[in-house]
Amino acid sequence: MYGKMRGEELFTNDIFKIELPGSVTVGHFSHCSGLEMSFEIFEYAEGGNNEFAHKLPGRLIHPNLLLSRGLTDSDALLKWFAQTKTKAQTGDITLTVRSDDNTRTFAFHDAFPVRWTGPSFDANGAAVFGTETLEIAHSGLVLPT
Repeated sequence: MYGKMRGEELFTNDIFKIELPGSVTVGHFSHCSGLEMSFEIFEYAEGGNNEFAHKLPGRLIHPNLLLSRGLTDSDALLKWFAQTKTKAQTGDITLTVRSDDNTRTFAFHDAFPVRWTGPSFDANGAAVFGTETLEIAHSGLVLPT
């Protein structure tokens, strides 16, 4: 079991970590979605050609990231969210695979939180866990060079 540390006492397993420039960790999460890229597709129908339409790549599209976790006793996440009014910061998401200590890092340009939800409670189950969700907008995934 992990030792109790103010701000890091987790009530669920976590594998995702949000880290801001300067190695400032604002949260650990158990679920992440939105790690995705796709191109807009433009179709061009060539005159006189009824067999097919040409498909051309357009803009690269990045959906918002959606992260959720169990409750912690840390307020770093809400402090980062409150700073959105004045500045956007580039953040990193680190995926940690605990079984063999491998890590993979995804970096995002101009990332900032746009929605915080929670905690939501469900007392109908055998155990009661509060959860919170964070949505992060960004300008795109930093591709490896």
